[in-house]
Amino acid sequence: MRVFSPIILLAAILFSNALPLKAEENASNPLAAVNNIDLRWQYTSGDLADQHRAYIDGAYMVTPKLKLKYELHYVQTDLTGNDENDFEKVVLKPIFFPVEKKLNDAWGLRAAVGLDLIIEFGNDDKGIGIDADQVGPFGGFAFANMKSGLVLIPLLQQFLSFSGDTDVNTTALRLIALQPFGAANWVKLDAKIPYDWEAEVWLPTAEVQIGHNFGPKWAAYVDGLAGFGNDRIYDAGVGLGLRYKF
Repeated sequence: MRVFSPIILLAAILFSNALPLKAEENASNPLAAVNNIDLRWQYTSGDLADQHRAYIDGAYMVTPKLKLKYELHYVQTDLTGNDENDFEKVVLKPIFFPVEKKLNDAWGLRAAVGLDLIIEFGNDDKGIGIDADQVGPFGGFAFANMKSGLVLIPLLQQFLSFSGDTDVNTTALRLIALQPFGAANWVKLDAKIPYDWEAEVWLPTAEVQIGHNFGPKWAAYVDGLAGFGNDRIYDAGVGLGLRYKF
């Protein structure tokens, strides 16, 4: 198995100024310092299978510098030729914010390091999951424009399997751009560019999200999804989400 495990080095960045963004942060930004619970549904269609995915996607600020994200996924698919449905996986993601810095009058920076712990429920015989528990260390930055509200987020992550019959060794670059329009609306572009070192293929996807805040507590959004390349994991998809902020 070919192993490639990039590590993002943040130790050389030693900033101290606080980043004055917390009051305006959007929970669709994975590096936002917010508490929320989202109920999400997504449908994707492809040559291999159609899939419905319903899941809980939440986050809680344990301390001002430590965030815990969590997900629980339930899937319906016809990958085996029959309609099957069951729980797929649970994801726990601690995220630490070691650095916050005001760069100039317009831009601020927040650095983040974290880890995905992905535990599957063993339903790969139904075409649900890939029979691989995984760990995924990552690092990245959120660059926030304090005048326009635009947030740009590059992330780099390495997924490795530690249990199960499937070997996973995937390096993923993720680029997020989130633009609010007033206090109520936002648009988000989330591009993921993974490279599977086992299969030696690129598996890029993109998601466009349009959302609306109904007030300080509730929000809703719609997603459009697309896969790219000859080995894409799906062709296209749509999604809906309901968010509660606390």
